Amino acid sequence: MPNKTFATIPTQGVHHLTLVGASRKISIDFWQGVLGMPFVFEQPNLDNADESHLYFDPGDGRLITIFTDEKRKDISKKVSQETGAVHHVAFELSQAVFEQVEGRLRERQITYTGPKDRGFMKSIYFRDPLGLLIELAYYTFVIPEGSRIADVMIRAHRIRVSKGAYNIQQEHIAEAIEDITSQRDSL
Repeated sequence: MPNKTFATIPTQGVHHLTLVGASRKISIDFWQGVLGMPFVFEQPNLDNADESHLYFDPGDGRLITIFTDEKRKDISKKVSQETGAVHHVAFELSQAVFEQVEGRLRERQITYTGPKDRGFMKSIYFRDPLGLLIELAYYTFVIPEGSRIADVMIRAHRIRVSKGAYNIQQEHIAEAIEDITSQRDSL
């Protein structure tokens, strides 16, 4: 029997993420109070009458939503990172804000790791009140006009592989950006 080819389901970005939170206060204190995400609106969880559904703006016009329940408290334990679990959620910052993050986390007595240099981005990690690993990161390059991060990264990956490098470094990003910008129309 011949293999049937199925059409893909093309996505156009992340619509929203929904996380299971603790109480309303703990959730608002963290997502708005620590991460500065405006609290946009609240309504009941339409699938569970015991929960509320809080909506926050992470800064890119999309939404992060949190299911809250007043019976759930701050449990401060590591969330499972087993197969099928969410390892971490990453949020983008500007370099200027990133350079302030360590001090701001220390002021709140939040334990963190990093900053870590990932070659094409820098990041710092800490846990939310329920133990979910949160990453704050910024790309160490400016995306060429009319391009996307993915356009730069796929080119940088190809360059890295062709050079036998272990991971993407600044030189690969620079070469990728040069490749993209060299394709602009010119006389």
